[in-house]
Amino acid sequence: MWTKKNRKHYDRSKLRYPSDLTDEEWSILEPHLPPPRSKRAKAPPERRDILNAILYVLSTGCQWRALPKDFPPKSTAHDYFVAWQVDGALTRIHHALHGEVRELEGKATTPTLSIVDSQSVKSAEKGGLASIRQDTTQVRRSKARSAILPWTRSA
Repeated sequence: MWTKKNRKHYDRSKLRYPSDLTDEEWSILEPHLPPPRSKRAKAPPERRDILNAILYVLSTGCQWRALPKDFPPKSTAHDYFVAWQVDGALTRIHHALHGEVRELEGKATTPTLSIVDSQSVKSAEKGGLASIRQDTTQVRRSKARSAILPWTRSA
């Protein structure tokens, strides 16, 4: 429900971009990210700035090369995105947030019930090749094949 209290809580007008993290959001996500890389000649960019750049690309759908200049370089942001994906950090963040939302709704952190749709399995068992119209799936011979002269074949 959009009340005055909720509107203030979700107001993003004070942020640089609507996709940027608030301090509260950053405090939730920071523990799930790997520690900053320390073996570098230059100081590593702030992880929050990198995550803001990744969220900007994901929320706007722009290309990495169209990342605004006030974010870390596009290659750095993309390299961190790939590294965090391979490391599993993004999956851990997703599972942690999903669990928190379920707890806020008064449910168990992980689902205790699953539903399997057997309809698709039944249709595959019954149909098979007999359910496909054969006149629409006939194999067509290549016209190039008929142009091969009989004396060019090896014996």
